[in-house]
Amino acid sequence: MASPATRHGTRPGDDTRRSDGSPAEVRRPLDGLSCDLAGPPVLTDVVADHLRRLGARPRGGDAGAGTSSGRNSGADAGEIVLEGAGLARLTGRIVWGAAGTGVEDEATAQAVTGVMGVHGRRHGAPRGLGIDYLACATGVLTAQGLLAALVGRARGGGARHVTTAVDRAGLLTVSQYLAAAGADEPEAVELAPGGPPFLSADDVVFELETLDPGAWAAFWRALDAPAEAIRAGWRPFQFRYATACAPLPPELHRATRTHPMGRIGQAAEAAGAEVCRLRTLAERAREDAGGADPWSLRPLRRGGTPTNSPTATPPGTPTSTPGGGPGGDRPLEGITVLEAGRRIQAPLAAHLLGRLGARVIRVEPPGGDPLRGMPPACSGVSARWLALNRGKEAVEIDIKAAADRRRLRELAAEADVFLHNWAPGKAAALELDAEHLAAANRSLVYAYTGGWADRIADAPMGTDFMVQARTGVGEAVHPAGEPPVPSLMTLLDVLGGLHGTEAVLAGLLLRERTGGRGVRVDSSLLGAADTLLAPALRRVRQGLDPRPAAGFRHPLRTADGWIAPSDASAAAAAAHDLRGLCTEEALHRLRSQGLTATAVTTDLPGLRHDPRLSGQIGRDAHGALAVPDPWSFA
Repeated sequence: MASPATRHGTRPGDDTRRSDGSPAEVRRPLDGLSCDLAGPPVLTDVVADHLRRLGARPRGGDAGAGTSSGRNSGADAGEIVLEGAGLARLTGRIVWGAAGTGVEDEATAQAVTGVMGVHGRRHGAPRGLGIDYLACATGVLTAQGLLAALVGRARGGGARHVTTAVDRAGLLTVSQYLAAAGADEPEAVELAPGGPPFLSADDVVFELETLDPGAWAAFWRALDAPAEAIRAGWRPFQFRYATACAPLPPELHRATRTHPMGRIGQAAEAAGAEVCRLRTLAERAREDAGGADPWSLRPLRRGGTPTNSPTATPPGTPTSTPGGGPGGDRPLEGITVLEAGRRIQAPLAAHLLGRLGARVIRVEPPGGDPLRGMPPACSGVSARWLALNRGKEAVEIDIKAAADRRRLRELAAEADVFLHNWAPGKAAALELDAEHLAAANRSLVYAYTGGWADRIADAPMGTDFMVQARTGVGEAVHPAGEPPVPSLMTLLDVLGGLHGTEAVLAGLLLRERTGGRGVRVDSSLLGAADTLLAPALRRVRQGLDPRPAAGFRHPLRTADGWIAPSDASAAAAAAHDLRGLCTEEALHRLRSQGLTATAVTTDLPGLRHDPRLSGQIGRDAHGALAVPDPWSFA
């Protein structure tokens, strides 16, 4: 789906004022605003790109998509200024973490927050992601914070500054793993190395996906795998989204290596499972030239007939909305979100809206969400479920029943946002799509978080690991010389959830600026992959190697743990043999040489008392570990 900017013949950065200086019609939420960014591009590129795509014009002209102005590029923080269209200046700041803690770049942030430990589970030792995942996530969170502040101002709030921290973003990305590690009971499956992808007899590396144990069994039986291996493999395969590892029986890997890819594809189709060959970054670059927005925003029709947008409203002017104005310090207080989400992507998007102050009502099937019982538990409730859903209200609705669908429409009529990630086409079949709900609520922000955004014709199932495989993420997360392997940490589910929150906030702001007109917003895992892979794909298009050198972000072993040098210190640190030293002594040796390094977190519950973090990890009412907000407002 084309973005509103493309449909109306404008591009990010175009002037949105008439020749007499008055505001032109608002088509994007930041039309008429100018932005200025300074600081390291690794911290500012994503937020710069997203602000421009949302309509903000770089001060002094277009500095190039995805590139900040670069002023003060030696600074250790990013700075953002938004103003114009009658808006009092709004500023933002991006920091790595608290000063003096050793969190000063992507490598040290991944090490401290547990990302290296979680991503490395499938390998049996901590590993750094070969891409700047936390800086990317923080850029999206920064755009969220700025949009939320603007929404709050339009509704009578007063935040003028937003700060976002990379280390807090890192804690958010591992929040499910952290909650599970600190639960009252152990994991239901073994945390041990292993997992997909698989290799065929003709050397094709592929991912397998199914959510159905019957399809899993039928697929492996067709490949002559032993029955005991089929039974033993399902549970770790099923839980890999939760544990970031999958110690599968070796007989399953041997089974795929005895069949060509054509036969494997036939077995998957007959069983109702899906397979996807791992694509390279070069293939992805040839397939898509880049430039597509990671989300789309489309004004909803009113009463079933098209209408023109009302006169543009400056983003600091209060407008009448269903939820009323904010009643406290959090910018979305007074906003109601109705969420019908499953798994990670949509629930996380709604969770963040709740942390920004919104009231979130979660739609669950009769009997409640079965994932509430997913082990391990805290006070009888799944720790992972709490990480995504704490603080939400719940209503049980059977969407297959006509009476319950009417009830859901009634709830949507009183809400500001309806958010879901149902299978493609399901909402339309149930008459719960944007057009149906807008008939009862003309100011509704209707949000869909999906897999592929209808942009890839032969796309497989839209799940995290399949999107990683299809887009080249599996190659990007590992340095040169290592085989392409999608991370079993749910990189895209989390980043896709962040994009979903960003899209909803953009929709809410656009609604405020167009006199209360409803908006449909769509985001996807593919859009998240595009954001994450943008630097690597630019290198491919420039004829450069998209992957870092061999050994990149491999922590160094000590006598009692692991340490991670900063990227700038990595080459010099690797020359030291630290295996006979305890971690404290190893860090002292490197630091005495002027090198920066920090200990790698492998004990996730221990983060609760880690002095290196800029925010405190607490416990919720059930006793589950809960991470701090990634942004702060002033």
